[in-house]
Amino acid sequence: MVTASIPGPLAASVRQLLDFAWTQTRSCAFAIALMAGVAASALLPGLPVARYDLLVVYGVLLTLLFWMRGWENGRDIAVIAVCHVIGLAFELVKVSLGSWSYPEPAVLKFAGVPLYGGFLYAAVGSYVCRAWRLFDLELVRYRPRSTAVVAAAIYVNFFSHHWLPDARWPLAALLLAVTAGSSVRFTVRGVRWRMPLALSFVLIGFFLWIAENLATYVGAWRYPYQLHGWQPVGVEKFGAWSLLISVTFVLAAVAGSRRTGTE
Repeated sequence: MVTASIPGPLAASVRQLLDFAWTQTRSCAFAIALMAGVAASALLPGLPVARYDLLVVYGVLLTLLFWMRGWENGRDIAVIAVCHVIGLAFELVKVSLGSWSYPEPAVLKFAGVPLYGGFLYAAVGSYVCRAWRLFDLELVRYRPRSTAVVAAAIYVNFFSHHWLPDARWPLAALLLAVTAGSSVRFTVRGVRWRMPLALSFVLIGFFLWIAENLATYVGAWRYPYQLHGWQPVGVEKFGAWSLLISVTFVLAAVAGSRRTGTE
């Protein structure tokens, strides 16, 4: 009998890829659990409380579970809390302008935004914090001040473009400029890898766009064109997430426990 075997270098590469994928999945644990709760709540008939209100309780319990189990430490929780707050602020403006909506009723809802909406941004913060720790991330040639200024401008532009010219493309160019030469080092199966920081933003943005499609499919929120039936989220949101992730990244780096270096 002849048995085929994968050549050594190829087998090692496959193991690296599988371990990378598994670590990414572990990093997304909070987001996966949150989206599972959103999907399950949509299938449960005759809930005693509004679904959005139930999801607020679920999000709080998830946060406590991750903290008590040691899956997230105090600094992680602080970053996640800030993501929750700035996410709610983002939601309040965007929902008031009709960019998207939460059409179901709820008690814990203000100006059309349920409080659980902040947990959607908290999930992104959780992913960045857990990935930073699980991959043992280190920033190289990172420019904290200039990157933070551009990230803040990106956040503001997502509000201001409703009244002022949209500076998205100039800000994207600025982000590329301030992250030029910056990279992230991470570990997979004991091997140290390196990736340009800007590329990491693009890759995370892509997977957040995929996640957004899944989230709207299970009814986390609705865009105007999805109110009468689900449709895929526009590809332009891929670019939006690639820019917005810089805000979460800056917050995680500022947390105080993140490794940075220069060369």
